[in-house]
Amino acid sequence: MSATLMPNLTDRFGRRIEYLRLSVTDRCDLRCSYCMPEGFKGFEEPAHWLTFDEIERLLGAFARLGLKRVRITGGEPLLRRDLPALAARIARLPGIEDLSLSTNATQMDKHATALKAAGVTRLNVSLDSLHAERIEAVTGRDVLHKIMAGLSSAQQAGFTPIKINMVAMRGVNDDEIDDMVAFCMERNFVLRLIEAMPMGDTGRNTQYLDLQPVKARIQARFGLVDTAFQGGGPARYLGSPDGQFSVGFITPISQHFCATCNRVRLAVDGTLYLCLGQEEKFEFRPLLRGSATDAELESAICAALELKPERHEFREQPDKIVRFMSATGG
Repeated sequence: MSATLMPNLTDRFGRRIEYLRLSVTDRCDLRCSYCMPEGFKGFEEPAHWLTFDEIERLLGAFARLGLKRVRITGGEPLLRRDLPALAARIARLPGIEDLSLSTNATQMDKHATALKAAGVTRLNVSLDSLHAERIEAVTGRDVLHKIMAGLSSAQQAGFTPIKINMVAMRGVNDDEIDDMVAFCMERNFVLRLIEAMPMGDTGRNTQYLDLQPVKARIQARFGLVDTAFQGGGPARYLGSPDGQFSVGFITPISQHFCATCNRVRLAVDGTLYLCLGQEEKFEFRPLLRGSATDAELESAICAALELKPERHEFREQPDKIVRFMSATGG
């Protein structure tokens, strides 16, 4: 199907899909308790990873159909060799207006300048605590100092905004959410608080925290107001009256956002996942490594979107999804 017949990617529920999260590796140097279990060995074979040429071709087809935003994810994307070169290729694709990166920042001090030059415009950095011993407990590694060094390098390279992603966990880090708000205010970071999702055993074993009461408390304590802070994702934001600080709430459990979902996820092996909380998927690697034409790729993309479900079932069927978050693409 040509772009002239399908000017934008729309699923069968009328949602425009303009945001793709691209996993470039399922490897990670951390073992966050809600994402990947310690000792996990079930990684995808590198021979199955999409090459840079395959990624560029597939994303080019998506862009011709209306894709506008790409977020590079993992695993930890900075473990993929020559990532800035891939970022530059994606940034040059006609139609791509926004290229961002999700990272744990442990490698950022080595790559920040090159990523900025390549065309990455925004960063999301995972940081679940400001205490070294808690970071080690959650990630399995003593890396708080590396994350902080990475954040400093990113700011020096000129990245703005930098969003801090904090998975809020009852009995783990819920007592320092207010401290994280103050930290982000001081450093000019955007904070995003995230409810843990029951993805695999790791996600189901995480101590879920309902963010609705947290949102009310933070709003009162810090004098925040509803804000129209613009982002490509599902976060609902509060901000300071002077516009200098924003905190977003990603609440897939307590207040899901399925009706406005605008994204799909492409795993490192070319599998397109249509929903975090459902099993629907489409395999693009056979097409890319076969004889598929560009027109056939575009038709396949449109067919894949027909599989996107109306909503997840995290509350109704929390045991449904057995794959880990790191295998899905962040």
